[in-house]
Amino acid sequence: MQAIVETVFDAVYLITVITLGIIMIRKNNGRRQYWLFGIMAVVLGLGDSFHLVPRALALCTTGLENYTIALGIGKLITSITMTIFYILLYYVWRNRYRITGKNGLTAVVYLLSALRILLCLFPQNGWLRANPPLTWGIYRNIPFALFGLLIIILFYQETKKQNDTAFRYMWLTIVLSFGFYIPVVLWAEVIPMIGMLMIPKTCAYVWTVLIGYRAMRSEI
Repeated sequence: MQAIVETVFDAVYLITVITLGIIMIRKNNGRRQYWLFGIMAVVLGLGDSFHLVPRALALCTTGLENYTIALGIGKLITSITMTIFYILLYYVWRNRYRITGKNGLTAVVYLLSALRILLCLFPQNGWLRANPPLTWGIYRNIPFALFGLLIIILFYQETKKQNDTAFRYMWLTIVLSFGFYIPVVLWAEVIPMIGMLMIPKTCAYVWTVLIGYRAMRSEI
């Protein structure tokens, strides 16, 4: 039952975000922020597919233990593409609110992103092992969480300042995604049921993409 429900949920998620992303890329009418948003959605969907597709195959066939390497490589790719996702979201913020300058802020964004990706590439992460070390799961997510916090603050401040009703909940979607993700990183290996939090985390990302898509539909 878990295999069927989880596989259907993941398939709907991937098809939804990739389809919405392609629509935004093709029909943004020259609005760069929505072109960026479309790229962002496609990166999100394709990146997650490297982990979710092997997981679906594992659940529907011989079990997760027989797909350790594929799942590990998928998690590594997803970790990197999620970082790229937030870099693109930063540029959506800059473009939507016509932010200029702030080179120091951009430098911080790239520093945290580079640190996150670099930490993901260390062999100590044990991506290809059935039980990777928790400590490295924490290490690589520290700069990621700081990056996410920065994006939350930026969107919260600017939507309030400009009374941007279309994007008013963007900051909340990111809060929810990290709020559901962090317990999984910390405790899913000890309490497997906590892994179910990945479902509302995924829904938060769909909400993020829908915010961009609906804003594009209303503005164009």
